[in-house]
Amino acid sequence: MNTLHTRRSFLRSSALGGALTATVPSFLAATFDQLNAAESGKLTQPKTGKDERILVVVQLAGGNDGLNTLVPFADDDYHRARPKLGLKANQVLRLTDAVGLHPALAGFKALYDEGQFAAVQSVGYPNPNRSHFRSTDIWMTATDSDRFSNKGWLGRYFDHACAGADATVGLCVGRQAPLAFAGKQPQGVALENPEAYRYVDTDTPGEGEMAGGESFYRQMNAGHDPVDTEMSGGSIGGVSGSAAVTSPLDFLERTALDAQVSSDQIRALSRKARNQATYPAGRLANDLKLVARLIAGGLGTRVYYVSQGGYDTHTGQLPSHQRLLTELGGSLQAFLGDLRALGQLDRVLVLTFSEFGRRVAENASGGTDHGAGAPLFLFGNSLKAGLHGTPPALKPGDLVKGDVKFTTDFRSVYAGVLENWLKTSSEAVLGRKHDPLRFLA
Repeated sequence: MNTLHTRRSFLRSSALGGALTATVPSFLAATFDQLNAAESGKLTQPKTGKDERILVVVQLAGGNDGLNTLVPFADDDYHRARPKLGLKANQVLRLTDAVGLHPALAGFKALYDEGQFAAVQSVGYPNPNRSHFRSTDIWMTATDSDRFSNKGWLGRYFDHACAGADATVGLCVGRQAPLAFAGKQPQGVALENPEAYRYVDTDTPGEGEMAGGESFYRQMNAGHDPVDTEMSGGSIGGVSGSAAVTSPLDFLERTALDAQVSSDQIRALSRKARNQATYPAGRLANDLKLVARLIAGGLGTRVYYVSQGGYDTHTGQLPSHQRLLTELGGSLQAFLGDLRALGQLDRVLVLTFSEFGRRVAENASGGTDHGAGAPLFLFGNSLKAGLHGTPPALKPGDLVKGDVKFTTDFRSVYAGVLENWLKTSSEAVLGRKHDPLRFLA
């Protein structure tokens, strides 16, 4: 017997389901609403807004070398600092007479030519931290470098602007939900693919053991047994930062029944739409293919989160950076082309970030070490395309301990996303006023 379907029929048909909705906690009432919506053919709750704008966040984990991504090829100080790693004028894909893209980023250049690419230069924060995990936490929580928080900026957005939405209002493709999703109310799910879908557990089981939350999930859902898969990734892989997994109590509050409904929904919607673009090989491309199908299928997610690891290029940077950027550029070009063909491009804004840039000077191992200010990138059909912010000043006297000095606070970018794209108060989410960056047309 399919216990879950029996429960569904019971909750829909009995007076108990209707009577309880007036007295049960809101998370369970939302589950009843979800079941009724699914039964009537509405695959998303109206509250989630399947026709609303969508943000896709792409984390470049490990600290991307911004100077060899958005290249100041006309700056003599750049070439003096990087006699071996510096890219010459005849190698880059020119955007202006002074700045070009790494030659592997033909995908970015095509999007730039189509008016769907914007770069914000010299982005960072005061008193930068060169630790991968601490700096990632700062980016994910949008706090000052001397303050700590267990709430992420997207989790605070969910709390502030998405009350009543189901758990899939935020969706991370990967094994671990990012700290950015952590909020007062547990929202957002992590999955690897629609056939291996599960909530993330806080406890770490031993070999051959089952995580506590997963055990409860299976007991409540009569043996539902999704297939596990391993998450691939490079150094500082996947989703970094302090784990934003839910506590056992939060897991119980979210309820196994609600998790199963979301699982069914995601699998169904991932099969509803077909990708219309050819993607390159690679994990990032596969993740974005799934996101495109879920958007086109009508999932009510407001924020998708994917990551690409491997950017910690201390040694042998030239070939590894070439490979990473080839995958990044090709994947995002295919993703935006797919969204256009699926009729969804106008709804989607893509934001990339990395926890820091690299030092201006190359090191003795053919690589670069942890730095500070760096560019971030935006993609979509509603952008003021081109370059924003101040180009990096690379004269030795303009550097801060050998690093690019930031001139745009990353929280101004977040404020622009919140105010101008997601249409909510950035001050309420970020905790104080940051001037929103105006990057939308």
